[in-house]
Amino acid sequence: MVPPVAVSPLIKTARWSALLLGMFYGKQRFDYLKPIAEEEKRIEEAEKKAREEQERIYKQLSEANSDTILK
Repeated sequence: MVPPVAVSPLIKTARWSALLLGMFYGKQRFDYLKPIAEEEKRIEEAEKKAREEQERIYKQLSEANSDTILK
């Protein structure tokens, strides 16, 4: 088995810097996108409620129209 190679301090510094910068960027991006996602979720829930209400009304109307003497 070959012994491990010593990694240059420059490469180590670059890797750690990239890691920390990536974490910083990810946090900023998350903070930017979170309110947008919450707004989309709120709108989607409101549309879902409206759609369910329309389906309920349609179902009531179809049941009312199907109740006739001609059955």
